Amino acid sequence: MPAAMILAAGRGERLRPLTDRLPKALAEVAGEPLIARHLRALADAGIYDVVINLSHLGGQIRERLGDGAAFGLRIRYSPEPEPPLDTGGGLLQVLPMLGPGPFWAVNADVCTDYAFATPPLADRDMAHLVLANNPAHHPDGDFGLAGDRVRATAAARLTFAGIGFYRPELFAGCTPGRFSVVPLLRTAMADGQVRGEHFRGRWMDVGTLERLDAAQTLFR
Repeated sequence: MPAAMILAAGRGERLRPLTDRLPKALAEVAGEPLIARHLRALADAGIYDVVINLSHLGGQIRERLGDGAAFGLRIRYSPEPEPPLDTGGGLLQVLPMLGPGPFWAVNADVCTDYAFATPPLADRDMAHLVLANNPAHHPDGDFGLAGDRVRATAAARLTFAGIGFYRPELFAGCTPGRFSVVPLLRTAMADGQVRGEHFRGRWMDVGTLERLDAAQTLFR
């Protein structure tokens, strides 16, 4: 089975003052920390090797989750500076920990009931992205779908759900440091190397206190 990374290093500025004392990955929805929901879903899918990147108040995450035995997982950690390395830099740093094959990456601050079934990647595919319906705060979306191909420009666009399945080769030639994974994905999209799916289940980007409150109702 593939490994997985949970991106949990962000500061969570829009969740302040909650995140002045708590990392956003430990914010609770329906009585459970966001990151714990992801860990349960990964374990349910048979994905047992997980890496979590840490920065702001990251020691609380390590203390809460430990080595992952309570979830039936093996959890390892990737410390980052403040500010953290962003999505691309954080993923590049942990590639040696994730192994040679494709791996899952999920943003800690999304709440969803997505099931992590391994998607079929064609030989040339660099990534598989999960796209969701556009929420009210992001009405224009991010990318479009043409069949199973993700397009950077399209008339009808969906929102990237913060869940992706990546080949390590996507990061070939990258230099360690702070950078986003999005430009790499756009380049791969232009070459027809990114597949995707439209997930129609429950999903929410819990990026503000208002949306955190709304998630309590959606996932109750």
